[in-house]
Order: sequence, then C-alpha cells, then structure tokens
Amino acid sequence: MADTMPSTGTGAARGVDAAAHALDERLGTTGFARKALRKAFPDQWSFLVGEIAMYSFVILLLTGVYLTLFFKPSMNEVVYNGSYTQLKGVRMSEAYASTLKISFEVRGGLLVRQIHHWATLIFMGAILVHLLRNFFSGAFRKPRELNWLIGITMFILVMLNGLFGYSLPDDLLSGTGIRILEGVTESVPLVGSYLVMFLFGGEFPGTDIIPRLYVVHVLLIPGILAALIPLHAVVLTWRQTHTQFPGKGSTNTTVRGYPFFPVFVAKTTSLFLWVIGVTVLLAAFVQINPIWLFGPYDPGAISASSQPDWYMGWLEGALRIMPAWEVSAWGHTVTLSVLVPALVVPGLLFTGLAAYPFLERWVTGDRQIHHLLDRPRDVPARTGIGMGGVVFYGALWAAGGNDVIADRFDVPLFWTTWFFRFAVVLGPVLAYIVTYRICVGLQHRDLALVEHGLETGVIRRSPEGRYSEVERRLPAERTAAITDPRPAPAVPLDVPPEAGGVESPRARSRTARIRAALNRRFRADLAVVPETPPDAPALEEGAATETAPASR
Repeated sequence: MADTMPSTGTGAARGVDAAAHALDERLGTTGFARKALRKAFPDQWSFLVGEIAMYSFVILLLTGVYLTLFFKPSMNEVVYNGSYTQLKGVRMSEAYASTLKISFEVRGGLLVRQIHHWATLIFMGAILVHLLRNFFSGAFRKPRELNWLIGITMFILVMLNGLFGYSLPDDLLSGTGIRILEGVTESVPLVGSYLVMFLFGGEFPGTDIIPRLYVVHVLLIPGILAALIPLHAVVLTWRQTHTQFPGKGSTNTTVRGYPFFPVFVAKTTSLFLWVIGVTVLLAAFVQINPIWLFGPYDPGAISASSQPDWYMGWLEGALRIMPAWEVSAWGHTVTLSVLVPALVVPGLLFTGLAAYPFLERWVTGDRQIHHLLDRPRDVPARTGIGMGGVVFYGALWAAGGNDVIADRFDVPLFWTTWFFRFAVVLGPVLAYIVTYRICVGLQHRDLALVEHGLETGVIRRSPEGRYSEVERRLPAERTAAITDPRPAPAVPLDVPPEAGGVESPRARSRTARIRAALNRRFRADLAVVPETPPDAPALEEGAATETAPASR
C-alpha cells in the first residue's frame, strides 16, 4: 500500500523530518514516527464524522468529571430547601436535590449540565452517521470486519450509557424511563422477576438503582469506551491504512491525501474547536432536560407527551405500536407486547448489523482485501438494504411520538398507531425498491456522462434540417470515479448446470441454491466500469460535441 500526497512545500517537509527525528531520539520509535507523521489522510468530508464522535466523547469526559464533584447518587429522601422556590418543602431524593443544586447554585453548573447532555446527543448522532457511511460505502469488508464489530459494540454501549445518565437525576421523566426499564426486565421469561430484584435491590423503585446506574455510567462503560475508541479510531486505522472513494489517483493499493502533520493535524484541531463551540452554543441558548419543570419522581404521577432522547425514541415507538399480545402456558405468562419490542427487535437489529459483513461475504463470495470504497449507487442491493433499515428505524422513531402527532394534527391516536404498524412492515420494502431503482438510474446517468458528456440545453440545426443537442465532454479527472478500475464487490456463484444428465452436487444442496439465488440478485445491477471514449482525454472541459440526430 503506497501513500501519495500533494507537495506541502520544503518548509513543511523539513518540519516533518525534524519532528520525526526528535521523537526517534526520545522515544526510540525509529522509523515509525517518521512514517506516522507523513501518513496520508484522504481529503473527504465524510471521514471527519468519526472525528466529531471522538471529540464529543472528550467533551463528555471533561464535563462529566465536573458534574461528579457535585452530584450525589443517593435515593435517600430529603426535604428540599434550595434556591428554586417552586419546590421548597417538597420531599425528594438526594440525587434530584443535588441536580437542582447543580442547576441553580453551582457556578456554571447548568451550562455544564447542558453541555454534557448536548454532547451526548451529538456523540450518538455522529456515531450513527459514521455507521451509515461505513455501511453504504462497504467499509466493513475485509480487512475491517473487526473494526465494524467494535463500532457496533460502541454504539450499543453509548446508547445504554446515555439511558443510564439520563436516569440519574431521578426526576419524573427519567423515573418513568427507569420504570419502563423495570417492566422490560421483568418481561424476560422465567428469570425476569429475579433480575429485577437483583438490579433494584428489592421491589421497584428501591434505593439501590441510582447508585448502581451511577457506577456503570461514570466508571464501567466510559472505561470500556476509553479502551475501544483508540483501538477503533487509531490502532486499527493506522495499521490497516485508510479507505477512500474511487477517483483520480485513488486505487486499491494507493492512498491519495495529505500528510498527518501538519495538514491533518490542523484540520482536526480546527474541527475539535468547532465541535466545542457548537456544543457550547447549543447549551447556552437551547434549553434541554429542564428537570425542575418535571418535579421529583412519583410512581403515581403521569406526565403527558413524555419523550425520551432521540436515540431511545425507536424503542419507545416499538413499545407503543406493539399489539397487546400475551402467551400463557404451564402457569407462566409471556408478555409479548413488551418482550418483542424491547428485547427481540433490538436483538435482531444489532445482531443483523454485526453479522452483515459475514453474510454479504457469504452471498458475494468476495474475499478480496478492499481499501477502495464503493459508491452507494454502484451496489444497489446493499444500498437498498441499508435504506430499508433506515426507514424501519425512522418509522419506529416517529412512532415514539404518536401521541404528539395525534395531538398536533388533530387525528385519533389509534390512526397514528395503525399507520406506524403498517409503516414498519411495508416501509422498508418500499424503500428497498425505490432506492434500488434510483441507484440504477444514477448508474445510467454516469454512463451517459462518460459516453456523451453534460447536456448543455443548446439545440443546433444542421443544413440538412436535422436537430441535435450540444453536449460538453468531461475530462478524465471528472469521470475518474466512474471509469477507474476497482475490485469487484461480488463474484459469480451460480450452480453448475447438469453435465451428461448428471446433476451437480452443488445443485442438490438447498443452501447452495439459496446462496446462488442471492448471489444473482446481488450481482444483477452492479455498476460496470465503462470504457472511456478514445477522444475524451484530448478534449478539455467545455469542448462541444454533438449527439446523433434526434428528429426532423
């Protein structure tokens, strides 16, 4: 794997050499530091989404340390006598009282609380966008399967940690979330009631759940993430080199980009400052989680239009639209209306994400090493599957606010519930079909660009009376992403035909026939690298050619 970089000037080169030499002398990293500082990084905006996630994690650590100095993870009851007069004299847990103190009495406490909360939302959003980018571009393929699995694990851990942190203040909204968590745990067949007693230390709500969630939130999960993030973002990435999209100068064996130092360091530092700035501005001007308006948690109180943070909305939606099904057998009742949406659906989703790289390799027979990414349009089947998953997730997320939708649009609640029940089933199928056709249409447009060029809208009439449109041929650099060679994402795995009236052993296996059918479906509309017209390199952008006559 070779790295190619545009020249950054002799001064920058001398700076890189000096820095590498200094590190070699002090740390004994002979050769590695020099290579690392000059490592090429692709210059494409989507590669920075993962950086946003990493910097949000740094902000979470810094603000979390500050909040731990004042937060009391205790469910012991106290009588509030703080500065927020609306709640004076109200009995509440020490956790809720200390959160009020942070918000109204600790200097900068409310700002830090809101920075922490907004950073969590940005962190989750960046992880999700980064995951989608890797899926649609095929970045999970060999040799990056391990990195994909680490990313899925971090996604689950961050989601759980957000839920646990959201529950710590013990206000009415977060207490409702803990109550749902208790109901989901209790729905597990055979062992559910024992798990509840173990987690809560007794009957709900008990006195142990907040201290236990606190330990997991500030120590266990952050510690695991602190180990996984460097492995995911630094060690494996630097060992395996970077992926890149096809284009001029980018191949499966060559990375085209700018050096880590000083170009990428400057870019990533600037991005870090932008992430901090945007997070602080959101925290300063956009209120989030005003716990003083909700009051302390009371099992007998109900709040209207309760909504979790966006990343938990899809689980809320699954619970809301699931029919009230139960199964009773041998003296036990299995509550499917809770078990299926809260455990089965997430289990299938995350298991499917983790297993997809291996399933696709089984279907495609592709065992090559891929450093060159796929454009989503070039692999319609994968892109259609991904969009089906996005629509499934989005329908569940929207269903989490079905009561708000019913209220705002003045429609019956049952209408919204049944709409989303159909949407989560039919929506992914429709999304697959539409996305597939869009990808094929974009491929045809790419072929037209290579063969004919851009349409100018200028119509010419020949002396013979024929009409034709003037088209502008594109230079090779503009069409490189379409015409440059790249590894095939799939190989043919068709079942051999009969030979001399004897059926192939592979044809007798149902698994082999299913694999061959899926392989044909996956390969059906893969993009074909077109041949560049021989006159294309000689034409500059803006040179005009004419198409075949259209009509008289």
